[in-house]
Amino acid sequence: MLKARDWRQWRIRDHLLVFGPALLLAIVAFVVAINFVEPAPPRRIVMATGRPDGAYHQYGLRYQAELAHEGIAVVLRATSGSVENVRLLADPASGVDVAFVQSGVRGTAPPADLVALGSLYFEPFWIFSRSSARTDDMLGLRGKRLAVGPEGSGTRALVELLLNANGVRPNSLDLSPLTGLDAVRALRAGDVDVAVLVASPESSAVREAAIASEVSVMSFPRAEAYSRLYPFLTRHVLPEGALNLERDIPPRDVVLLAAAASLVVRPDFHPGLSDLLLVTATKLHARAGVFERPRQFPSPDFTEFPVSEEALRFYRNGPPFLARYLPFWAASLADRMKIMLLPLVALLFPLFKIVPPTYRWRIRRKIFKWYREVQTADLALAEAQSAESLDRILARLDVAEHEIRQIEVPLGYSDAHYHLRLHFDMVRAKVMAAKNKLGRPAAAHAPEH
Repeated sequence: MLKARDWRQWRIRDHLLVFGPALLLAIVAFVVAINFVEPAPPRRIVMATGRPDGAYHQYGLRYQAELAHEGIAVVLRATSGSVENVRLLADPASGVDVAFVQSGVRGTAPPADLVALGSLYFEPFWIFSRSSARTDDMLGLRGKRLAVGPEGSGTRALVELLLNANGVRPNSLDLSPLTGLDAVRALRAGDVDVAVLVASPESSAVREAAIASEVSVMSFPRAEAYSRLYPFLTRHVLPEGALNLERDIPPRDVVLLAAAASLVVRPDFHPGLSDLLLVTATKLHARAGVFERPRQFPSPDFTEFPVSEEALRFYRNGPPFLARYLPFWAASLADRMKIMLLPLVALLFPLFKIVPPTYRWRIRRKIFKWYREVQTADLALAEAQSAESLDRILARLDVAEHEIRQIEVPLGYSDAHYHLRLHFDMVRAKVMAAKNKLGRPAAAHAPEH
């Protein structure tokens, strides 16, 4: 009989022969599936914002705080503005992954396959001038001293775009790099004739310029034409008193043009982070404003750059199902595992159909192959003519039965094992009966142990 140790080794070897190939095939399928799965999202991203005192940088701080709750570290990089942000995104060596970009600057940057996650809010285009230099159209800016922001800013890029559209060349103007509150204060001091701002109505620079009695804001009589020629610009009406009801500022309805602030990323930006940024943008930008309707933003509209496929999916279907109920890291892991498990399930299902019958066949084969000895002995018995030939048959049966006793099978297959031994005993009894008929007592034959 097999010792317990030999029996365990036999079972291990038998299971490996049956289940080993199936396990190997599953591992190969798993490795192949990994090649089609996005890598895990990075835990750190670099976001280009703008001037430290500007709206983009302030929003960057809010994104930084929100994403920190999800385990994502956001490193803010202060810049001169949107033009520099696009250039940084276009340069793979810059390390910048995402940036705030004002519409109207794409043509000033080197060509690159950048994509937008969507627009975030409107940025009205304000032209404030001293009363003595008041103008009702951009054509009237010729020969004036303009504060238009530094090189690389979105404000300067938009001013130059619209001036060129009106045939006013920037080299015919005295352009100052002042922006924000510095530009407004220079305007009030008479150091410049016009201050151009691209900012929300709530910004401190707009508020200070609006309340200054010596300063007026220009209304765009041809705003509809600008919005048709430049789809990233939209026409808005600032109602009388919208900035200050008590002081009735502005004292009349003002027609304004507005660009839009957008989130722009590289084309290889991780799709999981795209969804996370859009969920965060919904928290930060969905409220109503002077020009924004409730839940109007984030939006796939009002951006110069093509909207990414991940973002379009988000706008059509909302956040991924798992992201609505799980933390970001858990939803991301589950999403990646889902992609890997689907082909495995497709492979394992037929394997579950094949492996059990294969295992049963291997166990029964150990038993059924000995039926050839039963059949051979039975046929030899029909042709035996002497006691010697019958003794040879009995000896062969004894050797075979000794081998059969060494077979160890799971309890579920013991019935087949004992049926085989009964059949051996039946043939042996027939051989013994044949010898008795020959008139010679049969020798006692028993299997050796």
